[in-house]
Amino acid sequence: MTTLHASALSAPPPPAFPSLTQPLAPDDLAGALRALSGSYYANHPFHSLMHEGRLTQRQLQGWVANRLAYQRAIPRKDAAILSNCPDPDVRRLWLQRIIDHDGTEPGTGGIEMWIKLGEALGVPRDEMEDERHVLPGVRFAAEAYVTFCKTKPWIDAVASSLTELFAPDLMRRRIAAFPQHYPWVRSEALEYFRSRIIQAPRDSQQGLQLVLTHCTTIETQRRAFEALAFKLEMLWVMIDTIHHAYLEP
Repeated sequence: MTTLHASALSAPPPPAFPSLTQPLAPDDLAGALRALSGSYYANHPFHSLMHEGRLTQRQLQGWVANRLAYQRAIPRKDAAILSNCPDPDVRRLWLQRIIDHDGTEPGTGGIEMWIKLGEALGVPRDEMEDERHVLPGVRFAAEAYVTFCKTKPWIDAVASSLTELFAPDLMRRRIAAFPQHYPWVRSEALEYFRSRIIQAPRDSQQGLQLVLTHCTTIETQRRAFEALAFKLEMLWVMIDTIHHAYLEP
């Protein structure tokens, strides 16, 4: 019998939830949510290979083409949060996220930036836009996120978005890695990553403040941890599917 060692596995460490015998104070809740960063998909082997310059062009193309399905899911999940939220102040605040990704007119916004990244990596625009390369597992994960935000209480969906707490560092690593290891990719094609360095801290602080304000009981805090854990697992599923689909000999 072959023994499979832990080092051969690529599942993320399970999120460490605190034992809630009473509601956490706001600072403690924020710290406990941030402590789930160890399960963030930045720690997946695929990202290590990317940042070390060890991905082939084909692997980068598979990644960028598949991730478009997730990029397109983001404004849809944000619209679902808006539809479930009864507070107009929150809706006005949250609306900016849809604008960031969809833009204010054709040819603008984060989704367009992602398509241009795909073109720079060698995936023709029509192949990006018709999503012909999107793997079933990636599409299933992205749609699961939209469904979660449609069917869960709006504050739970907000809590699931708090993976943005961990995103800026990943964006910075990508911005540093591409010129060093993939100099054939045009600098202007990395604009999506640059935009998220600005947007993600703003979005995560807004989302965190909403969670701290509305999740003040054991039950609502427990749901917040579970929502963030769901999102962490969804992201891991997505990158793991891409990683295994594009393995090189």
